[in-house]
Amino acid sequence: MRAGVLSGGGDSPGINAALRSIVRFGAKHGVEVVGFLEGWRGPLENLVRPLSMSDVSGILQVGGTILGTSRTNPFRIDGGAERVLENLKRNKLDFLIAIGGDDTMGVAHRLAGKGLNVVGIPQTIDNDIAMTDYSLGFSSALEAVTDAMDRLHTTAASHNRVLILEVMGRDAGWLSLMGGVAGGADVILVPEKRFSVDAIYRRIQQREAQKKHFSIIIVAEGSRPEGCDDQVVAEAEVDAFGHARLGGIGQYLANELSDRMHVPVRVTNLAYLQRGGSPAPFDRILATRFGAAAIEFALERKFDVMTALQGIRIMPVPLGEALAKPRPIEDWLFYLIDLFE
Repeated sequence: MRAGVLSGGGDSPGINAALRSIVRFGAKHGVEVVGFLEGWRGPLENLVRPLSMSDVSGILQVGGTILGTSRTNPFRIDGGAERVLENLKRNKLDFLIAIGGDDTMGVAHRLAGKGLNVVGIPQTIDNDIAMTDYSLGFSSALEAVTDAMDRLHTTAASHNRVLILEVMGRDAGWLSLMGGVAGGADVILVPEKRFSVDAIYRRIQQREAQKKHFSIIIVAEGSRPEGCDDQVVAEAEVDAFGHARLGGIGQYLANELSDRMHVPVRVTNLAYLQRGGSPAPFDRILATRFGAAAIEFALERKFDVMTALQGIRIMPVPLGEALAKPRPIEDWLFYLIDLFE
């Protein structure tokens, strides 16, 4: 058998570990693997390379993706979907494995409707894909966020300052919530709950009254204040999937608090640092299991599905159901936001 694989959208630590697993487990079961470069641009323009055992040797701990990635959307290009299917057929593939977030796997699901045999692997540091407990990359990003929180604490305490850390999270605040809990944030802001600047200011005053002369605030980029329907964007232009690049909510909050406190409030935007670097042990293991499961599901003729971690098992779940809606923070976890107030 012959399989193709691609990685699309934003990179996450662990993609290379998944590629390694796909090639090695595939070889064990007689599956030859070829890689498509730069996400969906690869099959669109027939940018292909073989993936041998030597090609994936030594990449378990390497971040990023050796295949490259992009936010190419073939359905936004005239005849794009047909070109993708034609090039996949030209490469004599029995199935394709797509590693990525909801946009990448959304294309895969639409192509499945046109006859493509495809298996998806959920990969996003936002952890916002439904039907899986964890997406590839989240654990590694969480480590980066927690480390940043630890570093900010020493400066905040030394200078008696209010510091804000802005992290990724367009529609779901998993990184902000879990990073805030792990890093001891005093205020945690997530897209699922509108925030009040006045309430945050009162929280800082409360800490001052308790002789705690510094505060750390963590905010997901998609968070919004009460009465505001629009997210803060860094660029108005949207990508091929219709997403504007978010960024700036941290500075907005800093400006609002500075006006009330009459002292500077500093902002750190973790940006791409949170998705770079080597994968954490959990992601290396998850990637290995996802990669092997993707091959296994394909050999069992289970297509238009996604690998999903449910409890301790890897399960095949329908792509259509996994992509039906984002996975927000469950309501029962919101108690963590104000656990120590």
